Amino acid sequence: MPDAKLAPNLPDWMLEHANRYINSGGTDGHMYRITLPGRPEMTVPSLLLTTAGRKTGDRYIFPLFYGEEEGRFFIVASKGGAPQHPGWYRNIEANPEVEIQVGTRHLKARARTASGEERARLWTKSLDFWPPYADYQTKTEREIPVVVLEPMA
Repeated sequence: MPDAKLAPNLPDWMLEHANRYINSGGTDGHMYRITLPGRPEMTVPSLLLTTAGRKTGDRYIFPLFYGEEEGRFFIVASKGGAPQHPGWYRNIEANPEVEIQVGTRHLKARARTASGEERARLWTKSLDFWPPYADYQTKTEREIPVVVLEPMA
């Protein structure tokens, strides 16, 4: 992803994590260890999502936690429970063709928003790897989207 750059306005912890992931080629950073106040230490799988900016077409990298099901990956557009969707989600609505790095693997994928039973199932699975998503949902009136990333051949 030589022409991609880290998304602007990422919090410092995400910048540090993404740089470690990128600089190691994915050998460091794929499994992210974090301790949140009032919770035990968690180890969460993370990937790097590269989207095309919906306004500029510039390519941006976002580090995100993910789950996996039947060869597909899924991510959650939580933005910590903010009232609006994250920029990366708005980017994939405009252009669903993305690139992902999962550990050392680089894949092209097509993103789509899960709905109905699929969304409910994947939302529950996402709470297994990142329980704070439940807290984020209580902070916002929007239904937090779950996005499926389907690798393309």
